[in-house]
Amino acid sequence: MEAITQSLLNIFTTAIQNAFPGVQDTAIIATTTNDSFGDFQCNSPMSIYKSYGKHFGLSNPRAAAEAIRQNLPVNDLVGKVDIAGPGFLNVFLNPNFIKTKLVDMLQNGIRLPVGEKKRVIVDFSSPNIAKEMHVGHLRSTIIGDAICRILEFCGHDVDRVNHVGDWGTQFGMLIAHLQDQFPDFLTNPPDLKDLCTFYKESKKRFDSEPEFKSKAHQNVVKLQGGDEVCRTAWKLMCEISRSEFQKIYDRLQVVLEEKGESFYNPLIPRLVKELEERELIRLDGGAKCFFIPDQKIPLIAVKSDGGFSYDSTDLAGIYYRLMDQRADWVIYITDAGQWPHFELVFEAAKLAGWHRPPQTRVDHVGFGVVTGEDRKKLKTRSGDAVRLVDLLDEAKDRSLKEMKDRIASGEEKSELTEEQLSMAAEKVGYGAVKYYDLKQNRTTSYAFSFDRMLDVRGNSAVYMMYAYARIASIGRKANVEIGGLIQDAAQLVNLDDPAERALAATLLRFPDIIFAILGDLMLNRLCDFLYELAGKYNQFHHNCMVIGHEKQSSRLLLCEATRMVMLQGLQLLGITPLERL
Repeated sequence: MEAITQSLLNIFTTAIQNAFPGVQDTAIIATTTNDSFGDFQCNSPMSIYKSYGKHFGLSNPRAAAEAIRQNLPVNDLVGKVDIAGPGFLNVFLNPNFIKTKLVDMLQNGIRLPVGEKKRVIVDFSSPNIAKEMHVGHLRSTIIGDAICRILEFCGHDVDRVNHVGDWGTQFGMLIAHLQDQFPDFLTNPPDLKDLCTFYKESKKRFDSEPEFKSKAHQNVVKLQGGDEVCRTAWKLMCEISRSEFQKIYDRLQVVLEEKGESFYNPLIPRLVKELEERELIRLDGGAKCFFIPDQKIPLIAVKSDGGFSYDSTDLAGIYYRLMDQRADWVIYITDAGQWPHFELVFEAAKLAGWHRPPQTRVDHVGFGVVTGEDRKKLKTRSGDAVRLVDLLDEAKDRSLKEMKDRIASGEEKSELTEEQLSMAAEKVGYGAVKYYDLKQNRTTSYAFSFDRMLDVRGNSAVYMMYAYARIASIGRKANVEIGGLIQDAAQLVNLDDPAERALAATLLRFPDIIFAILGDLMLNRLCDFLYELAGKYNQFHHNCMVIGHEKQSSRLLLCEATRMVMLQGLQLLGITPLERL
């Protein structure tokens, strides 16, 4: 499957250059919002007239549009081009092109054009050891997973990195509390199921007991110095947290490889020495600082007390990823508030020669916070952050209740057993949470609402999953072997009806959506496309009888192509659709 927008861009740019010698403007191509205005629109005539009208003797933008139309190169993509309004070029795809590409998709699968394979490192999720994952980790985890899935689908070599907070001063107090509560922990490791409560207990003691605080500080020094007892305690707590994190990742079907802060700690001294020798770091108030031109606040590579900070770790991290791992592209997924910090890190990497655009690319994928209905940060009644495990449990429970209510009211019919219904509710519930997050513009905050997430009539995962299940059911009801139809697709496919053509043309835009996401990493593009696709399918289903019609075979193939694209799109979002609901 080719990216149609890029192909049209090339075609119309060539036409502009042919019509207006010496003009190097790139064509402006957009999709239309109304099928009667074509599939795409070229909006270049207005800008061409404004910039070059007098030079080329153009009377108005429509004259520029006509010149572009007359100079279109021969191609099999464009069917016809109409001039509309003040000078818009409405572009209708060639019906034979649509049919050929649809048949290719059916017979060969959804394939993107092969580009340069890149080594991409995606840093996401990043919970803290000894603390539970909460709603604040939701966005980074599911946005990061979806971006990884899309990159992998495009053929890139992707490292999914979990930069957990497994190092720092908090471990001094945790180790001290462990030593006091379980003196024999070396020979009899305790079963600390509630490490979060354990953390709160140690923090309370740290804030109120001077002797305990002193012991905690001593443990930090010992841990950083490699003391065996402290490192054993640290490893014990890390393993407990990892086990709890993995339960969440398994439920969300997210795969990650842990490389926490501790991994980079041994790299920092050597890196600081190198930067000092290159005079990129200088002393300021006793701290070793990396100053960035035109930035007031530096990165602190070494604190005045000789300790390391987040700045130190992230400098070592980006060095390791770009220089040791030879990554072509590094993506950091955190809340938008961390952008000023990462801006400094990226600029430092450029100054040090590690980041060499355009050979290398680095991105910060920032996102807003999840709020309650009152537009304040989502918290429990006690003021704590909502635990992610509780949120997922409620999503499943509410989903199951909604499904049972619809079945009991006769609104939906179901072939599922009680056990199957429970499993389906889990997938629908988790999918609803993911989709509702991913359909947002990630740079903005949004209000968390189970009611809107589980809405069967709006732009939700539930709506999409029911749409998918209905499409899948048509093939079963027709009792036709779809594989046999696919073999003869070139002879069977007929897209004469406007609703058939509109649906098929929409399907062919899938690669355009994926390539656009590679550019700006805005995942709501894919959600918007899938919702539009579901709407186009509903129009087709309303206007075009499938089973029993003389064009049954052709329309079953169009249903199958829709199912394929919808399945691929939902899977890229980390959502598992169901054949039956």
